[in-house]
Amino acid sequence: MSLLNRLLGRNHHFYDLLEASADEAMNSATLLGKILPKVNDEQAFQESIGLLADCRRKHKRISQEITERLCKTFVTPLEREDIEALSNSLSRVPKTVDKIAERLLLICPLKDQTEGVTKLVGMLENASGTVSAMVKELRNNVHVEQIQDHYAKLQAIEGEADRFLIVVLRDLFRGDAPAKEAIFLKDIFELLERAIDRCRDAGNVVFQVVLKYS
Repeated sequence: MSLLNRLLGRNHHFYDLLEASADEAMNSATLLGKILPKVNDEQAFQESIGLLADCRRKHKRISQEITERLCKTFVTPLEREDIEALSNSLSRVPKTVDKIAERLLLICPLKDQTEGVTKLVGMLENASGTVSAMVKELRNNVHVEQIQDHYAKLQAIEGEADRFLIVVLRDLFRGDAPAKEAIFLKDIFELLERAIDRCRDAGNVVFQVVLKYS
């Protein structure tokens, strides 16, 4: 590829990288869902945590490449601040998922797979998959109407997660769980809800970009 083409950003590398970033965010949520059933099998759990760490490292490399290309490319397919904002938002999803996995592994692994954790992880998988679909629409120059359904779905998931968090925290502190377990579960519930918020934030950036270019 010529220097002129690299400077003018004639290729679609930024779209490729943003889509790869969104996919890795989705993969981290999927891996977390696969980790939960293995909390009582230490070896399998350790192996799954390793896969999640690999996913996080891959996402960091993608983010770094986006930053480097922004420094080297004169004209980009989207405005620089939009690319940076979306990249930063997407990077916060696997970062938060990584924190959840660390707590499960190092602090107090769940003795039993709780219904609340499982349901929130399912919402996270759904939200991250929706964000990935939204990011893939960017290169097609879609109009607001074409991405509205994805955006509405993401907002609905985030709202459901907020309401569900209140319910599980209420049940947790009204129940008879030991104090240490209650504190640990509260932390996990809130981190999962935060990860869903991160997906919502990334979706907001995509929606704002589509509005700008419509």
